Amino acid sequence: MSSHPPIPTRVVLLAGPSGSGKSSFAARSGLPVLCLDDFYKEGDDPTLPLVPGTSDIDWDAPDSWDADAALAAIGELCRTGRTRVPVYDIATSSRTGEDPLDIERTPLFIAEGVFAADLVRRCADLGVLADALCLRGRPSTTFRRRLLRDLREGRKSVPFLLRRGWRLMRAERGIVARQTALGAHPCAKAEALGRLTAAAAGRCAKGRTTAQAR
Repeated sequence: MSSHPPIPTRVVLLAGPSGSGKSSFAARSGLPVLCLDDFYKEGDDPTLPLVPGTSDIDWDAPDSWDADAALAAIGELCRTGRTRVPVYDIATSSRTGEDPLDIERTPLFIAEGVFAADLVRRCADLGVLADALCLRGRPSTTFRRRLLRDLREGRKSVPFLLRRGWRLMRAERGIVARQTALGAHPCAKAEALGRLTAAAAGRCAKGRTTAQAR
């Protein structure tokens, strides 16, 4: 029986604007994935923010999301290799159940979502952060990819999706800047893959230090 201590499990936080390709990139990585979008608040939550000057819920504001619950799930995965995750229906803005997630003590997993960068400092403080990335691309490409996805999945009404799409396209550079300021490294998919490979090998990616997350 080996006397070596178990390899600790760490997380790569994968952020980026809505439609930047986070989910597809994470799925292709071959690593276990925690979808942070499942931690959105429900549509009747009185603390949900509104888009200024409208009656639209601002699902792109951090207050629309339960950061504490998401962090608890990440911590539990790192400690035990398993947790329970809400099943969230975006079309109805509601939690419809709960599913188990078991990563079987894999030493690295991805937690991806629009607000992943908001957890960089807290994951660093817990000692579980392997890296934090922010996928970025051309705002027009992101707009097209996001709209096609949301229409295909029937996420919200068409007028809502168009209003949100134009707003996010205009705000995209600011979104990337905010996530970068929170400690996520902005990069395209090719660089993100290289940093992910480095994290899986137990190496710190160049330019990524805990100090950046503070």
